[in-house]
Amino acid sequence: MSNVQSKESVAERTRVYIDSHPSIKDCVSKGLINYSSLTRLIMKELNISNEEAVMIACRRYAQKLGSSDHEGEILKILKDSRLEMRTKLCIITAKNDWAVMHKMDSLFRDLWNEKSIMQIVQSTSAVTIICDKMLRDRIMDTLGRFNIIKVRDDLVEISVKSPEAIVETSGVISYLINNLSDAGINIEETISCHTDTIFVVSKDSMIDAYSVLSRTIQNAEETVEARQA
Repeated sequence: MSNVQSKESVAERTRVYIDSHPSIKDCVSKGLINYSSLTRLIMKELNISNEEAVMIACRRYAQKLGSSDHEGEILKILKDSRLEMRTKLCIITAKNDWAVMHKMDSLFRDLWNEKSIMQIVQSTSAVTIICDKMLRDRIMDTLGRFNIIKVRDDLVEISVKSPEAIVETSGVISYLINNLSDAGINIEETISCHTDTIFVVSKDSMIDAYSVLSRTIQNAEETVEARQA
C-alpha cells in the first residue's frame, strides 16, 4: 500500500514540476523532449530516487497533454486579435484607506463626465491608478500628496483586443506574458477587462513590446492557416 502511495506521490510531484515550467511543459506536450534527461532533472531537483516512477509519470502526462490542443485554442483567439496603443501615461500608487477611496469617488465622477480614461486596481495595501499623464497632478492634489506611495511616468499602454471566446479560453494572457518575458520586456502593470488584455510598459520598451505582440498575432494567423490547409 505504501509503495502505491509513493508512486502516486511521485507522479503528482512530477506533474506539478512540469506544470510549473512552461517551456518544459510545451516541449512535453509536443513530444520534443528527451525523457531520460527530463527524468534525471526532476529526480535531482525534487530529490526523488525512483527513476522508473518519474519516467512513467513523464510519459503518461505527455500522453494527456498531447491528446488536447490547448495551444491551438489559444492561437485561434490570437489570430483574430488586434492591437491598440496609448502613450503618455503614468501610474500613481496611493495608500488604500477610507480617506483616499472617498476622495476618489468624487474624482472618478468628474473624470467620467469629462470622458477621461482612468483605470483603477485595488489591493489590500494600495490603490493603483493608470491615467493620462496630464491628469497626474490633478489626481495627486485631489488624493493628497502625503497619500501617494509612488509615481511612474513615461509609460505606454498596449491593448490586445480579442474575440469573445477569450473569456472561456484559459492561458491566453499567460501565453502573451511569456512572449514578452522571453524578449526581456518588463511589464509595469497588466489588466484584463472582458476581452481586452492591457499591458503597461515603459516608453523605452514600447517598440519592442509592440513588435513582440504583433509578431505573436501574426504567427498565430500563419500557424492556424497552415493547420487548416
